[in-house]
Amino acid sequence: MPVVISESIQMAQRGQLTFPKPMREKYALKAGTKFTVIDLGGVFVFSPRPSRIDELAERVADLLRDKGESLESLLLALREEREDSY
Repeated sequence: MPVVISESIQMAQRGQLTFPKPMREKYALKAGTKFTVIDLGGVFVFSPRPSRIDELAERVADLLRDKGESLESLLLALREEREDSY
């Protein structure tokens, strides 16, 4: 099980955050490291890995387009399935 580290940080005047030195050292974070920031309803998750959400969403959209599907057709099929289930 991963060890959870909890530290307090303070935002500087221009919106900058400084990660605590032990975290920077543990994860080899250097000046210029880019982060993906995810807002989970006011809880922020910072990941030094690039987000793949947009890439994956585009791949799914391409697959659906290749099969002649659209968002509207999927929503219609979902609505019909719900009606049949209830």
